[in-house]
Amino acid sequence: MNHIEDLTRYIANFVDELSKSGLTDVVISPGSRSTPLAMTIAEHPDIKEWIVLDERSAAFFGLGLAKQTKRPVALVCSSGTAAANYFPAIVEAHQSRVPLIALTADRPHELRDIGAPQAIDQIRLYGDYVKNFHEMALPESSEGMLRYARTRAARAVNEASTGNPGPVHLNFPFREPLVPDFSLENVWGEPLREPFTIWHEGNKKLSEGFLKHFANKLYANKKGVIVCGPQVDEDVAEAVSILAESLGVPVLADPLSQLRTGTHSTTNIIEGYDAFLRNEKIRKALKPDYILRFGAMPVSKAYLFYLKDNPDVNQYVIEEHEGYREPVGNPTEFIIADPISFCSDLLEAGSSVHADETEWLNTWKEMNKIVKSHLATSSDGSLTEGEAVRQLVDVVPDNSSLYVGNSMAIRDVDTFLQTGEKKLTLLANRGANGIDGMVSSGIGASASGQPVTLLLGDLSFYHDMNGLLAAKQYNLDITILVVNNNGGGIFSFLPQVSSEKHFEALFGTPLDIEFKQAIEMYGGSYHNPKSPNELKEALLKSYGEKGLSVVEVKTDRTENLHWHRDLWKGIEEEILKSVFQ
Repeated sequence: MNHIEDLTRYIANFVDELSKSGLTDVVISPGSRSTPLAMTIAEHPDIKEWIVLDERSAAFFGLGLAKQTKRPVALVCSSGTAAANYFPAIVEAHQSRVPLIALTADRPHELRDIGAPQAIDQIRLYGDYVKNFHEMALPESSEGMLRYARTRAARAVNEASTGNPGPVHLNFPFREPLVPDFSLENVWGEPLREPFTIWHEGNKKLSEGFLKHFANKLYANKKGVIVCGPQVDEDVAEAVSILAESLGVPVLADPLSQLRTGTHSTTNIIEGYDAFLRNEKIRKALKPDYILRFGAMPVSKAYLFYLKDNPDVNQYVIEEHEGYREPVGNPTEFIIADPISFCSDLLEAGSSVHADETEWLNTWKEMNKIVKSHLATSSDGSLTEGEAVRQLVDVVPDNSSLYVGNSMAIRDVDTFLQTGEKKLTLLANRGANGIDGMVSSGIGASASGQPVTLLLGDLSFYHDMNGLLAAKQYNLDITILVVNNNGGGIFSFLPQVSSEKHFEALFGTPLDIEFKQAIEMYGGSYHNPKSPNELKEALLKSYGEKGLSVVEVKTDRTENLHWHRDLWKGIEEEILKSVFQ
Protein backbone atom coordinates (compact mmCIF):
# COMPACT_ATOMS: atom_id res chain seq x y z
CA MET A 1 0.00 0.00 0.00
CA ASN A 2 1.16 3.59 -0.59
CA HIS A 3 1.56 6.34 2.00
CA ILE A 4 -1.80 8.02 1.30
CA GLU A 5 -3.72 4.76 1.71
CA ASP A 6 -1.84 3.94 4.91
CA LEU A 7 -2.60 7.41 6.28
CA THR A 8 -6.26 7.38 5.25
CA ARG A 9 -7.18 3.96 6.61
CA TYR A 10 -5.24 4.42 9.84
CA ILE A 11 -6.84 7.77 10.72
CA ALA A 12 -10.29 6.73 9.41
CA ASN A 13 -10.30 3.68 11.67
CA PHE A 14 -9.19 5.82 14.61
CA VAL A 15 -11.90 8.45 14.02
CA ASP A 16 -14.59 5.83 13.40
CA GLU A 17 -13.74 4.20 16.72
CA LEU A 18 -14.02 7.54 18.51
CA SER A 19 -17.57 7.72 17.16
CA LYS A 20 -18.43 4.12 18.02
CA SER A 21 -17.14 4.75 21.56
CA GLY A 22 -19.67 7.57 22.00
CA LEU A 23 -17.78 10.70 20.95
CA THR A 24 -20.07 13.10 19.07
CA ASP A 25 -18.26 16.48 19.11
CA VAL A 26 -14.79 17.58 18.03
CA VAL A 27 -13.44 21.15 18.15
CA ILE A 28 -10.94 21.78 15.35
CA SER A 29 -8.48 24.64 14.98
CA PRO A 30 -7.22 24.86 11.38
CA GLY A 31 -3.63 24.01 10.53
CA SER A 32 -1.61 22.08 7.97
CA ARG A 33 -0.03 19.26 9.95
CA SER A 34 -3.42 18.29 11.44
CA THR A 35 -4.98 17.87 7.97
CA PRO A 36 -5.45 14.07 8.24
CA LEU A 37 -7.36 14.35 11.51
CA ALA A 38 -9.35 17.47 10.59
CA MET A 39 -10.49 16.27 7.17
CA THR A 40 -11.36 12.77 8.37
CA ILE A 41 -13.40 14.07 11.31
CA ALA A 42 -15.23 16.49 9.01
CA GLU A 43 -15.94 13.59 6.63
CA HIS A 44 -17.34 11.25 9.31
CA PRO A 45 -21.16 11.15 9.20
CA ASP A 46 -21.73 10.81 12.96
CA ILE A 47 -19.33 13.42 14.35
CA LYS A 48 -20.12 17.13 14.61
CA GLU A 49 -17.08 19.31 13.99
CA TRP A 50 -16.82 22.82 15.44
CA ILE A 51 -14.22 25.09 13.79
CA VAL A 52 -12.70 27.54 16.29
CA LEU A 53 -9.68 29.44 14.99
CA ASP A 54 -7.87 30.30 18.22
CA GLU A 55 -6.62 27.17 20.00
CA ARG A 56 -6.99 28.64 23.48
CA SER A 57 -10.58 29.61 22.74
CA ALA A 58 -11.18 26.24 21.06
CA ALA A 59 -10.04 24.30 24.12
CA PHE A 60 -12.29 26.28 26.44
CA PHE A 61 -15.17 25.94 23.97
CA GLY A 62 -14.69 22.16 24.19
CA LEU A 63 -14.46 22.38 27.97
CA GLY A 64 -17.78 24.20 28.21
CA LEU A 65 -19.47 21.75 25.85
CA ALA A 66 -18.11 18.78 27.82
CA LYS A 67 -19.27 20.32 31.12
CA GLN A 68 -22.75 20.88 29.76
CA THR A 69 -23.21 17.48 28.12
CA LYS A 70 -21.15 15.47 30.65
CA ARG A 71 -19.61 13.68 27.67
CA PRO A 72 -16.07 13.73 26.28
CA VAL A 73 -15.21 16.33 23.65
CA ALA A 74 -12.12 16.04 21.45
CA LEU A 75 -9.80 18.87 20.40
CA VAL A 76 -7.71 18.85 17.21
CA CYS A 77 -4.86 21.23 16.42
CA SER A 78 -1.70 21.52 14.38
CA SER A 79 1.84 21.21 15.72
CA GLY A 80 3.93 23.76 17.62
CA THR A 81 2.52 26.47 19.87
CA ALA A 82 -0.99 25.59 18.69
CA ALA A 83 -0.84 22.67 21.10
CA ALA A 84 0.66 24.85 23.85
CA ASN A 85 -2.40 27.12 23.68
CA TYR A 86 -4.54 24.23 24.91
CA PHE A 87 -2.70 24.22 28.24
CA PRO A 88 -4.97 26.55 30.31
CA ALA A 89 -8.09 24.56 29.42
CA ILE A 90 -6.27 21.26 30.01
CA VAL A 91 -5.35 22.47 33.49
CA GLU A 92 -8.95 23.48 34.19
CA ALA A 93 -10.26 20.16 32.86
CA HIS A 94 -7.87 18.28 35.14
CA GLN A 95 -8.71 20.34 38.21
CA SER A 96 -12.49 20.31 37.68
CA ARG A 97 -12.68 16.75 36.32
CA VAL A 98 -13.94 17.38 32.79
CA PRO A 99 -13.46 14.79 29.99
CA LEU A 100 -11.39 16.27 27.15
CA ILE A 101 -9.36 14.44 24.49
CA ALA A 102 -6.51 16.49 23.02
CA LEU A 103 -5.44 15.19 19.59
CA THR A 104 -2.33 17.13 18.62
CA ALA A 105 -0.61 16.76 15.26
CA ASP A 106 3.19 16.69 15.25
CA ARG A 107 6.21 16.58 12.98
CA PRO A 108 7.50 13.05 12.33
CA HIS A 109 10.47 11.99 14.42
CA GLU A 110 13.10 12.87 11.79
CA LEU A 111 11.94 16.53 11.82
CA ARG A 112 12.18 16.99 15.56
CA ASP A 113 14.96 18.82 17.38
CA ILE A 114 16.63 19.99 14.14
CA GLY A 115 15.14 23.47 13.82
CA ALA A 116 12.22 22.52 11.58
CA PRO A 117 9.39 25.09 11.53
CA GLN A 118 6.42 24.69 13.88
CA ALA A 119 8.25 21.94 15.75
CA ILE A 120 8.41 21.92 19.54
CA ASP A 121 8.74 19.07 22.03
CA GLN A 122 5.14 17.86 22.37
CA ILE A 123 5.93 14.67 24.28
CA ARG A 124 4.09 14.84 27.59
CA LEU A 125 3.47 18.51 26.84
CA TYR A 126 0.78 18.79 29.54
CA GLY A 127 2.72 16.91 32.21
CA ASP A 128 0.64 15.49 35.05
CA TYR A 129 -2.44 17.48 34.02
CA VAL A 130 -3.60 14.65 31.75
CA LYS A 131 -4.80 11.26 32.91
CA ASN A 132 -2.83 9.58 30.14
CA PHE A 133 -0.44 10.53 27.34
CA HIS A 134 0.32 8.39 24.30
CA GLU A 135 2.56 9.05 21.32
CA MET A 136 0.74 7.45 18.41
CA ALA A 137 2.66 5.28 15.95
CA LEU A 138 3.27 6.51 12.42
CA PRO A 139 0.33 5.58 10.15
CA GLU A 140 0.21 2.07 8.71
CA SER A 141 -2.78 0.14 7.35
CA SER A 142 -1.89 -3.42 8.25
CA GLU A 143 -4.61 -5.31 10.10
CA GLY A 144 -2.63 -5.14 13.33
CA MET A 145 -2.07 -1.36 13.09
CA LEU A 146 -5.72 -0.67 12.33
CA ARG A 147 -6.64 -2.64 15.47
CA TYR A 148 -4.05 -0.58 17.36
CA ALA A 149 -5.60 2.68 16.09
CA ARG A 150 -9.08 1.57 17.16
CA THR A 151 -7.86 0.39 20.54
CA ARG A 152 -6.21 3.74 21.22
CA ALA A 153 -9.33 5.66 20.21
CA ALA A 154 -11.55 3.55 22.46
CA ARG A 155 -9.07 3.86 25.33
CA ALA A 156 -8.95 7.64 24.98
CA VAL A 157 -12.73 7.98 25.29
CA ASN A 158 -12.84 5.56 28.21
CA GLU A 159 -9.91 7.09 30.08
CA ALA A 160 -11.35 10.59 29.75
CA SER A 161 -14.78 9.45 30.99
CA THR A 162 -14.33 6.87 33.73
CA GLY A 163 -13.16 7.25 37.30
CA ASN A 164 -12.62 10.94 37.93
CA PRO A 165 -13.14 12.38 34.42
CA GLY A 166 -10.31 14.41 32.96
CA PRO A 167 -8.20 15.17 29.90
CA VAL A 168 -6.10 12.71 27.92
CA HIS A 169 -3.53 13.54 25.24
CA LEU A 170 -2.69 11.67 22.04
CA ASN A 171 0.13 13.05 19.87
CA PHE A 172 0.09 12.14 16.13
CA PRO A 173 3.29 12.31 14.05
CA PHE A 174 2.45 12.78 10.36
CA ARG A 175 4.67 12.70 7.29
CA GLU A 176 3.72 14.56 4.12
CA PRO A 177 1.67 14.34 1.96
CA LEU A 178 -1.15 14.95 4.42
CA VAL A 179 -4.42 14.86 2.41
CA PRO A 180 -6.45 11.62 2.85
CA ASP A 181 -8.17 9.82 0.00
CA PHE A 182 -11.82 9.20 0.91
CA SER A 183 -12.53 7.46 -2.40
CA LEU A 184 -10.94 4.29 -1.03
CA GLU A 185 -13.31 1.35 -0.70
CA ASN A 186 -14.62 0.68 2.83
CA VAL A 187 -12.60 3.60 4.19
CA TRP A 188 -14.16 3.42 7.69
CA GLY A 189 -13.39 -0.27 8.18
CA GLU A 190 -15.95 -2.96 8.98
CA PRO A 191 -19.43 -1.33 9.11
CA LEU A 192 -22.30 -1.87 11.58
CA ARG A 193 -20.43 -3.51 14.43
CA GLU A 194 -20.03 -2.92 18.15
CA PRO A 195 -17.25 -0.73 19.58
CA PHE A 196 -13.83 -2.37 19.38
CA THR A 197 -13.27 -2.19 23.14
CA ILE A 198 -16.00 -1.87 25.80
CA TRP A 199 -15.63 -1.02 29.50
CA HIS A 200 -18.20 -1.59 32.23
CA GLU A 201 -17.98 0.28 35.51
CA GLY A 202 -20.09 -0.33 38.60
CA ASN A 203 -20.83 1.82 41.66
CA LYS A 204 -18.58 1.57 44.69
CA LYS A 205 -20.39 0.36 47.83
CA LEU A 206 -19.32 0.08 51.44
CA SER A 207 -19.65 -2.97 53.65
CA GLU A 208 -22.75 -3.38 55.81
CA GLY A 209 -20.57 -3.43 58.89
CA PHE A 210 -18.99 -0.07 58.14
CA LEU A 211 -22.34 1.49 57.22
CA LYS A 212 -23.94 0.36 60.48
CA HIS A 213 -21.01 1.64 62.53
CA PHE A 214 -20.92 4.96 60.66
CA ALA A 215 -24.69 5.46 60.86
CA ASN A 216 -24.65 4.93 64.61
CA LYS A 217 -21.85 7.47 64.94
CA LEU A 218 -23.71 10.14 62.96
CA TYR A 219 -27.13 9.62 64.53
CA ALA A 220 -25.58 9.73 68.01
CA ASN A 221 -24.20 13.24 67.36
CA LYS A 222 -26.93 15.83 67.04
CA LYS A 223 -24.82 18.79 65.89
CA GLY A 224 -23.70 17.58 62.51
CA VAL A 225 -23.34 19.61 59.33
CA ILE A 226 -23.64 18.31 55.77
CA VAL A 227 -21.79 20.34 53.16
CA CYS A 228 -22.33 19.97 49.42
CA GLY A 229 -19.72 21.72 47.30
CA PRO A 230 -19.44 22.02 43.53
CA GLN A 231 -20.58 18.86 41.72
CA VAL A 232 -22.53 18.12 38.55
CA ASP A 233 -24.85 15.18 39.29
CA GLU A 234 -28.38 16.59 39.67
CA ASP A 235 -29.58 13.34 41.30
CA VAL A 236 -27.32 13.95 44.31
CA ALA A 237 -29.64 16.76 45.45
CA GLU A 238 -32.55 14.52 46.44
CA ALA A 239 -30.32 11.90 48.07
CA VAL A 240 -28.47 14.44 50.23
CA SER A 241 -31.66 16.30 51.16
CA ILE A 242 -33.35 13.10 52.38
CA LEU A 243 -30.28 12.10 54.39
CA ALA A 244 -30.09 15.54 56.02
CA GLU A 245 -33.73 15.40 57.09
CA SER A 246 -33.20 11.95 58.57
CA LEU A 247 -30.15 13.11 60.50
CA GLY A 248 -31.80 16.39 61.49
CA VAL A 249 -28.86 18.52 60.33
CA PRO A 250 -28.41 21.54 58.06
CA VAL A 251 -27.02 21.31 54.52
CA LEU A 252 -24.64 24.09 53.53
CA ALA A 253 -25.28 24.09 49.78
CA ASP A 254 -22.74 25.72 47.48
CA PRO A 255 -24.28 27.49 44.46
CA LEU A 256 -22.59 24.92 42.20
CA SER A 257 -23.85 21.93 44.20
CA GLN A 258 -27.09 21.67 42.14
CA LEU A 259 -28.97 21.62 45.50
CA ARG A 260 -30.33 25.17 45.62
CA THR A 261 -32.75 24.82 42.73
CA GLY A 262 -35.08 22.02 41.67
CA THR A 263 -38.08 20.08 42.92
CA HIS A 264 -36.31 18.13 45.68
CA SER A 265 -36.95 19.07 49.32
CA THR A 266 -35.06 22.17 50.49
CA THR A 267 -36.29 22.06 54.10
CA ASN A 268 -32.81 21.76 55.62
CA ILE A 269 -30.83 23.65 53.00
CA ILE A 270 -28.93 26.68 54.25
CA GLU A 271 -27.88 28.89 51.34
CA GLY A 272 -26.99 32.01 53.36
CA TYR A 273 -24.07 30.58 55.35
CA ASP A 274 -21.45 32.65 53.54
CA ALA A 275 -22.99 35.85 54.93
CA PHE A 276 -22.94 34.89 58.62
CA LEU A 277 -19.89 32.62 58.80
CA ARG A 278 -17.80 35.72 58.11
CA ASN A 279 -18.25 36.63 61.77
CA GLU A 280 -15.81 34.93 64.17
CA LYS A 281 -18.20 35.02 67.13
CA ILE A 282 -20.93 33.31 65.09
CA ARG A 283 -18.49 30.70 63.82
CA LYS A 284 -17.41 29.84 67.37
CA ALA A 285 -21.04 29.46 68.46
CA LEU A 286 -21.64 26.95 65.66
CA LYS A 287 -19.03 24.31 66.51
CA PRO A 288 -20.29 21.05 64.97
CA ASP A 289 -19.89 17.44 66.10
CA TYR A 290 -18.98 16.41 62.57
CA ILE A 291 -18.84 17.66 58.98
CA LEU A 292 -19.94 15.39 56.14
CA ARG A 293 -18.98 16.78 52.73
CA PHE A 294 -20.04 15.84 49.21
CA GLY A 295 -18.39 17.40 46.15
CA ALA A 296 -15.43 19.76 46.00
CA MET A 297 -14.61 22.53 48.47
CA PRO A 298 -17.28 25.24 48.48
CA VAL A 299 -16.66 28.63 46.89
CA SER A 300 -17.20 30.45 50.21
CA LYS A 301 -14.10 31.78 51.94
CA ALA A 302 -16.18 32.18 55.10
CA TYR A 303 -16.72 28.41 55.11
CA LEU A 304 -12.94 28.00 54.81
CA PHE A 305 -12.58 30.05 58.01
CA TYR A 306 -15.20 27.82 59.65
CA LEU A 307 -13.08 24.77 58.87
CA LYS A 308 -9.91 26.44 60.13
CA ASP A 309 -11.65 27.32 63.39
CA ASN A 310 -12.59 23.64 63.92
CA PRO A 311 -9.51 21.49 63.18
CA ASP A 312 -10.51 18.97 65.85
CA VAL A 313 -13.97 18.24 64.38
CA ASN A 314 -14.42 14.91 62.61
CA GLN A 315 -14.61 15.58 58.88
CA TYR A 316 -15.77 12.96 56.36
CA VAL A 317 -15.44 13.55 52.61
CA ILE A 318 -17.45 11.36 50.23
CA GLU A 319 -15.62 10.84 46.93
CA GLU A 320 -16.97 8.62 44.17
CA HIS A 321 -13.42 7.82 43.09
CA GLU A 322 -10.00 8.23 44.63
CA GLY A 323 -8.86 11.81 44.99
CA TYR A 324 -7.70 14.32 47.59
CA ARG A 325 -9.66 17.56 47.91
CA GLU A 326 -9.06 18.96 51.39
CA PRO A 327 -7.04 22.20 51.08
CA VAL A 328 -7.30 23.23 54.74
CA GLY A 329 -5.19 20.36 56.05
CA ASN A 330 -7.63 19.23 58.75
CA PRO A 331 -7.70 15.54 59.72
CA THR A 332 -10.15 13.89 57.30
CA GLU A 333 -11.63 10.48 56.60
CA PHE A 334 -12.19 9.92 52.89
CA ILE A 335 -15.06 7.57 52.08
CA ILE A 336 -14.86 6.23 48.52
CA ALA A 337 -18.39 5.40 47.43
CA ASP A 338 -21.08 6.39 44.99
CA PRO A 339 -22.70 9.38 46.78
CA ILE A 340 -26.29 8.49 45.95
CA SER A 341 -25.89 4.85 46.99
CA PHE A 342 -24.02 5.98 50.10
CA CYS A 343 -26.93 8.18 51.20
CA SER A 344 -29.55 5.47 50.67
CA ASP A 345 -27.38 2.77 52.30
CA LEU A 346 -26.73 5.02 55.29
CA LEU A 347 -30.44 5.68 55.66
CA GLU A 348 -31.12 1.97 55.63
CA ALA A 349 -28.37 1.27 58.16
CA GLY A 350 -29.84 3.89 60.50
CA SER A 351 -33.49 3.09 59.79
CA SER A 352 -34.28 2.41 63.45
CA VAL A 353 -33.26 5.94 64.42
CA HIS A 354 -35.27 9.11 63.79
CA ALA A 355 -33.85 12.58 64.36
CA ASP A 356 -36.19 15.07 65.99
CA GLU A 357 -36.15 18.78 65.17
CA THR A 358 -33.27 20.11 67.27
CA GLU A 359 -32.22 23.49 68.60
CA TRP A 360 -29.08 23.08 66.52
CA LEU A 361 -30.96 22.82 63.24
CA ASN A 362 -33.43 25.55 64.22
CA THR A 363 -30.54 27.94 64.92
CA TRP A 364 -29.16 27.47 61.42
CA LYS A 365 -32.62 27.92 59.93
CA GLU A 366 -33.25 31.10 61.92
CA MET A 367 -29.95 32.61 60.76
CA ASN A 368 -30.72 31.65 57.17
CA LYS A 369 -34.11 33.32 57.44
CA ILE A 370 -32.45 36.54 58.60
CA VAL A 371 -30.04 36.45 55.65
CA LYS A 372 -32.90 35.96 53.21
CA SER A 373 -34.86 38.86 54.70
CA HIS A 374 -31.89 41.20 54.20
CA LEU A 375 -31.34 39.98 50.65
CA ALA A 376 -35.01 40.51 49.82
CA THR A 377 -34.90 44.15 50.92
CA SER A 378 -35.53 46.42 47.98
CA SER A 379 -32.64 48.52 46.79
CA ASP A 380 -32.80 52.30 46.49
CA GLY A 381 -33.24 51.93 42.75
CA SER A 382 -29.54 51.91 41.95
CA LEU A 383 -28.08 49.11 39.88
CA THR A 384 -25.40 47.62 42.13
CA GLU A 385 -23.54 44.41 41.32
CA GLY A 386 -25.56 42.48 43.86
CA GLU A 387 -28.78 43.91 42.48
CA ALA A 388 -27.73 42.88 38.97
CA VAL A 389 -27.25 39.28 40.08
CA ARG A 390 -30.51 39.33 42.04
CA GLN A 391 -32.42 40.46 38.94
CA LEU A 392 -30.69 37.81 36.82
CA VAL A 393 -31.56 34.99 39.22
CA ASP A 394 -35.16 36.19 39.22
CA VAL A 395 -35.62 36.07 35.42
CA VAL A 396 -33.20 33.40 34.19
CA PRO A 397 -35.33 30.80 32.36
CA ASP A 398 -36.42 27.54 33.95
CA ASN A 399 -34.64 24.43 32.65
CA SER A 400 -31.60 26.40 31.56
CA SER A 401 -27.94 26.68 32.53
CA LEU A 402 -26.21 29.54 34.31
CA TYR A 403 -22.48 29.58 33.59
CA VAL A 404 -20.77 31.77 36.17
CA GLY A 405 -17.42 33.53 35.91
CA ASN A 406 -14.88 33.70 38.70
CA SER A 407 -13.91 36.53 41.07
CA MET A 408 -16.98 38.58 42.10
CA ALA A 409 -19.49 36.86 39.78
CA ILE A 410 -19.48 33.49 41.53
CA ARG A 411 -19.44 35.13 44.96
CA ASP A 412 -22.49 37.24 44.19
CA VAL A 413 -24.29 34.14 42.90
CA ASP A 414 -23.33 32.45 46.17
CA THR A 415 -25.02 35.33 47.99
CA PHE A 416 -28.14 35.80 45.87
CA LEU A 417 -29.05 32.36 44.50
CA GLN A 418 -31.73 31.14 46.89
CA THR A 419 -33.65 27.89 46.98
CA GLY A 420 -36.54 27.50 44.56
CA GLU A 421 -38.28 25.05 42.25
CA LYS A 422 -36.89 26.65 39.11
CA LYS A 423 -34.57 24.04 37.58
CA LEU A 424 -31.14 25.52 36.87
CA THR A 425 -27.86 23.83 36.07
CA LEU A 426 -25.01 25.85 37.59
CA LEU A 427 -21.66 25.64 35.80
CA ALA A 428 -18.33 27.36 36.45
CA ASN A 429 -14.61 26.89 35.90
CA ARG A 430 -13.70 26.43 39.56
CA GLY A 431 -10.89 23.92 39.05
CA ALA A 432 -8.16 26.54 38.75
CA ASN A 433 -10.47 29.54 39.34
CA GLY A 434 -9.02 31.51 36.43
CA ILE A 435 -10.74 34.27 34.48
CA ASP A 436 -9.34 33.00 31.16
CA GLY A 437 -11.55 31.26 28.64
CA MET A 438 -14.87 32.15 30.25
CA VAL A 439 -16.56 33.49 27.11
CA SER A 440 -15.50 30.43 25.09
CA SER A 441 -16.61 28.08 27.88
CA GLY A 442 -20.08 29.62 28.07
CA ILE A 443 -20.51 29.62 24.30
CA GLY A 444 -19.26 26.03 24.18
CA ALA A 445 -21.95 25.09 26.70
CA SER A 446 -24.57 26.76 24.51
CA ALA A 447 -23.46 24.59 21.57
CA SER A 448 -25.31 21.72 23.27
CA GLY A 449 -28.61 23.40 22.42
CA GLN A 450 -29.44 24.01 26.10
CA PRO A 451 -30.34 27.66 26.92
CA VAL A 452 -27.29 29.25 28.57
CA THR A 453 -26.74 32.52 30.42
CA LEU A 454 -23.14 33.54 31.06
CA LEU A 455 -22.45 35.88 33.98
CA LEU A 456 -18.99 37.42 34.25
CA GLY A 457 -17.01 40.58 34.94
CA ASP A 458 -15.46 43.02 32.49
CA LEU A 459 -11.92 41.65 32.84
CA SER A 460 -13.09 38.10 32.15
CA PHE A 461 -15.06 39.33 29.16
CA TYR A 462 -12.08 41.26 27.76
CA HIS A 463 -9.67 38.41 28.40
CA ASP A 464 -11.58 36.08 26.05
CA MET A 465 -13.43 38.44 23.74
CA ASN A 466 -12.34 36.54 20.62
CA GLY A 467 -14.41 33.63 21.93
CA LEU A 468 -17.45 35.53 20.64
CA LEU A 469 -16.58 34.48 17.09
CA ALA A 470 -17.94 30.96 17.62
CA ALA A 471 -21.35 32.36 18.57
CA LYS A 472 -21.37 34.37 15.34
CA GLN A 473 -20.13 31.49 13.18
CA TYR A 474 -22.71 28.99 14.42
CA ASN A 475 -25.50 31.41 15.35
CA LEU A 476 -25.53 30.06 18.90
CA ASP A 477 -28.14 31.44 21.30
CA ILE A 478 -26.54 32.81 24.46
CA THR A 479 -27.19 35.69 26.84
CA ILE A 480 -24.09 37.22 28.43
CA LEU A 481 -24.46 39.52 31.42
CA VAL A 482 -21.27 41.58 31.84
CA VAL A 483 -20.94 43.36 35.17
CA ASN A 484 -18.48 46.15 34.30
CA ASN A 485 -16.87 47.84 37.29
CA ASN A 486 -13.92 48.92 35.13
CA GLY A 487 -11.34 46.57 36.59
CA GLY A 488 -10.69 43.82 39.07
CA GLY A 489 -13.43 44.43 41.61
CA ILE A 490 -12.56 41.50 43.83
CA PHE A 491 -9.22 43.07 44.78
CA SER A 492 -11.15 45.84 46.54
CA PHE A 493 -12.11 43.21 49.14
CA LEU A 494 -8.49 42.15 49.73
CA PRO A 495 -5.68 43.75 51.78
CA GLN A 496 -4.03 45.06 48.59
CA VAL A 497 -6.62 47.86 48.49
CA SER A 498 -4.75 49.67 51.29
CA SER A 499 -1.74 50.19 49.01
CA GLU A 500 -3.04 53.33 47.32
CA LYS A 501 0.19 54.04 45.42
CA HIS A 502 0.12 50.82 43.38
CA PHE A 503 -3.45 49.54 43.71
CA GLU A 504 -5.00 50.85 40.49
CA ALA A 505 -2.08 49.94 38.23
CA LEU A 506 -1.43 46.47 39.65
CA PHE A 507 -4.84 45.32 40.90
CA GLY A 508 -7.64 47.70 39.90
CA THR A 509 -6.48 47.53 36.24
CA PRO A 510 -9.19 49.74 34.71
CA LEU A 511 -9.79 49.01 31.02
CA ASP A 512 -11.57 52.24 30.06
CA ILE A 513 -12.93 50.74 26.84
CA GLU A 514 -16.39 50.44 25.32
CA PHE A 515 -17.54 46.88 24.61
CA LYS A 516 -20.49 47.81 22.41
CA GLN A 517 -18.48 48.10 19.19
CA ALA A 518 -16.80 44.72 19.74
CA ILE A 519 -20.12 43.01 20.45
CA GLU A 520 -21.69 44.44 17.30
CA MET A 521 -18.57 43.43 15.33
CA TYR A 522 -19.36 39.83 16.26
CA GLY A 523 -23.00 40.24 15.22
CA GLY A 524 -24.39 40.45 18.76
CA SER A 525 -27.14 42.65 20.15
CA TYR A 526 -26.14 45.05 22.93
CA HIS A 527 -28.14 46.33 25.91
CA ASN A 528 -26.99 48.81 28.57
CA PRO A 529 -29.71 49.12 31.26
CA LYS A 530 -29.44 51.82 33.90
CA SER A 531 -31.85 50.57 36.57
CA PRO A 532 -33.00 47.23 38.04
CA ASN A 533 -36.26 47.37 36.07
CA GLU A 534 -34.44 48.17 32.84
CA LEU A 535 -32.06 45.26 33.52
CA LYS A 536 -34.95 42.86 34.00
CA GLU A 537 -36.53 44.06 30.76
CA ALA A 538 -33.21 43.76 28.88
CA LEU A 539 -32.65 40.21 30.12
CA LEU A 540 -36.17 39.13 29.21
CA LYS A 541 -35.72 40.66 25.76
CA SER A 542 -32.37 38.90 25.30
CA TYR A 543 -33.96 35.51 25.99
CA GLY A 544 -36.31 36.11 23.08
CA GLU A 545 -33.50 37.05 20.69
CA LYS A 546 -31.60 34.67 18.45
CA GLY A 547 -27.81 34.45 18.52
CA LEU A 548 -25.49 36.45 20.76
CA SER A 549 -27.06 38.94 23.18
CA VAL A 550 -24.91 40.93 25.61
CA VAL A 551 -26.28 42.94 28.52
CA GLU A 552 -23.73 45.24 30.12
CA VAL A 553 -24.25 46.71 33.59
CA LYS A 554 -21.82 49.45 34.58
CA THR A 555 -21.10 49.77 38.29
CA ASP A 556 -18.65 51.47 40.60
CA ARG A 557 -16.06 49.35 42.44
CA THR A 558 -15.93 51.53 45.54
CA GLU A 559 -19.71 51.72 45.87
CA ASN A 560 -19.87 47.95 45.40
CA LEU A 561 -17.37 47.42 48.23
CA HIS A 562 -19.36 49.56 50.64
CA TRP A 563 -22.68 48.01 49.54
CA HIS A 564 -21.44 44.48 50.27
CA ARG A 565 -19.87 45.42 53.58
CA ASP A 566 -23.03 47.19 54.75
CA LEU A 567 -25.09 44.14 53.77
CA TRP A 568 -22.86 41.71 55.68
CA LYS A 569 -22.66 44.03 58.68
CA GLY A 570 -26.43 44.32 58.92
CA ILE A 571 -26.85 40.54 58.75
CA GLU A 572 -24.20 39.89 61.40
CA GLU A 573 -25.61 42.49 63.78
CA GLU A 574 -29.16 41.13 63.59
CA ILE A 575 -28.03 37.53 64.07
CA LEU A 576 -25.86 38.40 67.07
CA LYS A 577 -28.71 40.38 68.59
CA SER A 578 -31.62 38.03 67.96
CA VAL A 579 -30.00 34.58 67.92
CA PHE A 580 -26.98 34.62 70.22
CA GLN A 581 -27.68 37.36 72.75
